[in-house]
Amino acid sequence: MTDQQPTELFTIHGDAIIGPTGRPKHEFPEPLPLDSHGPARIIAMVNQKGGVGKTTSAINLGAALAGYGRRVLMVDFDPQGALSAGFGAAPHDLDTTVYNVLMDRSVSVHDALIRTHVPGVDLLPANIDLSAAEVQLVTEVGREQVLERALRQVRDDYDVILIDCQPSLGLLTVNALTAAHGVIIPLVAEFFALRAVALLKETIEKVQDRINPDLEVDGVLVTMVDLRTTHAKEVIQRIVEAFGDKVFETVIKRSVKFPDATVAAEPITNYATKHEGAKAYRQLARELILRGASA
Repeated sequence: MTDQQPTELFTIHGDAIIGPTGRPKHEFPEPLPLDSHGPARIIAMVNQKGGVGKTTSAINLGAALAGYGRRVLMVDFDPQGALSAGFGAAPHDLDTTVYNVLMDRSVSVHDALIRTHVPGVDLLPANIDLSAAEVQLVTEVGREQVLERALRQVRDDYDVILIDCQPSLGLLTVNALTAAHGVIIPLVAEFFALRAVALLKETIEKVQDRINPDLEVDGVLVTMVDLRTTHAKEVIQRIVEAFGDKVFETVIKRSVKFPDATVAAEPITNYATKHEGAKAYRQLARELILRGASA
């Protein structure tokens, strides 16, 4: 990985500047401050393939949205607890997590919430206990709606609730899709990653048809891009052909700063404020708000 690449890759077509996705580049304005908060739009970050920058994108998008005055709840819905660790929590030392909220009706979301060091961002953490929920929920009545019922308790307290899903399409991910209003699909700019998305699209469509007709794809986020390579450019073109306007104009380039920020348990927007990665996630937050997929 390297930071020694151009800050952007543009071409000029007539009077328009064409960005990495092959479409005219726009400047997304700073969002206006909110007069009040809530109810939250619930967004699931989903891709059943690991290593696509899903948790990194969740952390940095959440922090960027909070930087624009949005109250954000981050929900760690992966037994690996990477999102929790990314905000400085020690998953294995936690007594109360999202698992307890799901499986014990006497435990509320408020009992498990952690106030993070990032202003405006709260965390509903997870650890390895959550892996047991996949099995235990099978016998539950309304098993797909357990997370949705839990989040009702706090939806009015936040503007955005971001759910970081585990890399699978099991019952936990179906719970996240059932609770969500929108889906963001992080997609690495590689052909193998693109091939895996067909199954995810099928799962989303099944949830829309059978459980949550209001669910929609808020956007496809191209991550871990090296814009100098022909391969990356070709994959981005294929992604745009497959998803059209659902593809975010913002792309996230590969950088050594992201793992550095992860080790420091900081969003890159805090760790390296002026870095291209921080600028990209702030741009993504503005684009998401402008699309109406956030308050």
